[in-house]
Formats: sequence, structure tokens, C-alpha cells
Amino acid sequence: MSLSQEPAFSYLKQNFITGYKDITGEEYAGVSGVHMPTGNAVATSNGAGPHNLQTFILAPDGTVMHCLPGYWNPDDLVSELELGQDMYKVWTNKSLTRAQKDEQFRLRQHHHLVSHSPQTVRRSRMQSFDQKFEAKNRLTTSDTILDSSLARVVLEKGEKAPFGAFKTTDQIMHDRMQQRPFLPYQSFDVVAFTDYGRPFYNKNEDQRTATGEVNKDLAKSQTLMGNTAGMRRGRRARMANGGMAQPGPSAGAGYFASRGIKTFVRTGLRVMR
Repeated sequence: MSLSQEPAFSYLKQNFITGYKDITGEEYAGVSGVHMPTGNAVATSNGAGPHNLQTFILAPDGTVMHCLPGYWNPDDLVSELELGQDMYKVWTNKSLTRAQKDEQFRLRQHHHLVSHSPQTVRRSRMQSFDQKFEAKNRLTTSDTILDSSLARVVLEKGEKAPFGAFKTTDQIMHDRMQQRPFLPYQSFDVVAFTDYGRPFYNKNEDQRTATGEVNKDLAKSQTLMGNTAGMRRGRRARMANGGMAQPGPSAGAGYFASRGIKTFVRTGLRVMR
């Protein structure tokens, strides 16, 4: 989890007030294995697991300065937090009209995207199973696909997406944020914003050996948490349409009903003077 690592940990501590919200059962919530704060940490790509975790950067009045779907590398996260602070300066600038503020919001989202380093872009490659999900289910309608003819390649067994087939997750995020300038938190359409890739995402963090390899027996028997009911409905719908449901471990309804999936992080800006 990116928030517990440097430099993100210190930057958050010094500049933000943080909190979280339980999203179990929400329409946009994904499904994953149980992962407690004291569990193992495993790195992954930027934007992975967008249904399981969203990091909101909020002004004190609850206006959304920025939102990051899924996991983010600590260095890349700090850069996005800085963008959120920059947006706050725009939001509180009394010399700007609302239209001017919205325009500045869009411009800064775009400028931040094009300034991303090659390393950030590499860390933001969409997971292959998420690419396949997009190509299989919405080849001609997904805003994550740049070229449908190239994206179709991932549906062939053993084939990887050619360059230029899909957007990177950092581009997905900034493109979608450009359409949502300074929205109140209550009005932010999380369902649409996080809608890419498959709902199930699990790195089996706590089912690994000392060498980092996944213990397959433990992984198969682990408890799941999140919007498992929604996942089951999705499977039934895909099977009704002739698709094959993806196998997975059984859900631990008792656990997530009592504990919940606490993976929605709200990050509030400290008032800057």
C-alpha cells in the first residue's frame, strides 16, 4: 500500500489530515482478499485495483481537488499530492471566476500528465488482465482504449498489447479528472471514475512464503471481502451472455459483514497560509 512508504508517508504526515471510509457493498467497490494494516505489503503498478481503493484529496470544504484510483507508487503519489495542493491554491484564489478556476483545473491536469517521467509512465501500464477485460467487454466503447484493432490482440492466447493499444493508468486518471473540475465530494461519480478493468483484484499479500512466492493452497482458501454480491451478479450476467465466469475462492461473508473493506482513503488538505 503506497501510503505507508516513504516519501509518501512523511509528505502526508506533514501536509494532510487523513481518514478513511468503509466501501463494502458500494456499487463501485471491488473484491479482494482480506488485507489488514499489519499484513504484508506488495508493490504493484500505478492504478491497479481501482475498484478497491480510491485516494481523494479534498479541500476543507469537501471539494475534490484530485482523486487517484487504485495503488500508486510512493514517489508518483507525492507528485499527485503536490498537484492537489496546487489545485487548492486555484480553488481559493478569489481573483478568479468559477469558469477560470475550472479552466485552470483542466489545464493543470493535462500539464501534469504530459510532464510525467518515463519511469512514471512505465509504472502506470495497465495490468494485462484489466486490458483483456476492457477489450472483451467494451472494445469499441471504453475510454481506456486508444486503438480497438490493436487492443483486440490481447484476446488472442499468449499475446500482449502492442504499443498504442491502451492508455496508461495515469492518462486514464488525468483524462477523467479533467472532466470533473472542483466537484463537491458528494457529487463525485465514483462509479464512472473507477470503472476500468475487472472488479476482482488480489495480490495475495498475506499468502506468501518468506521468499515472496504465493502459497497456492492458502490463496485458494482465503476469505474475500468487498462487494462480493456484485461480483456474483456480474458472473451470472456474463454466463447468461455466453461468457465464461472466472473461477475464484469462496467469499467470507461473515468476515466482511462484520469488519468491512476499509480501503477508501480520504486525504484532506491542511489549510495553507
